[in-house]
Amino acid sequence: MRPLVVGLVMLLAAAAVARAHHGLAQFDQTKRVTLVGTVTDFHFVSPHAVVEVDVKDDKGHTQHWNAEMTAAPNLTGWTATSLEPGNTVTVTGYRAKNGSFYIWVMQLTSSNGTRLRGA
Repeated sequence: MRPLVVGLVMLLAAAAVARAHHGLAQFDQTKRVTLVGTVTDFHFVSPHAVVEVDVKDDKGHTQHWNAEMTAAPNLTGWTATSLEPGNTVTVTGYRAKNGSFYIWVMQLTSSNGTRLRGA
């Protein structure tokens, strides 16, 4: 009987871990970076909304960034059309530790007046 109880407890613990939020471990939280670019797409979805942004580097090459935000229901007052292709955005946040063009948004300001802070 005891192995069954131990197994059940382990199964429940594993399920809780699987449901847990991944946090910001994949982002370098020691420094913030700021990007200015053009929105190419906006995914107003859960578990996290994502803005796709084209950013020009110092040499004029285009880098395609994914800017991850909180879940859509937490973006109070936002809709699926809050950010549209062509909007210029300034995004400040934490870049992915692996160096990819991926950022966790802490602040976003769009040319259309849409703003997000402290997400």
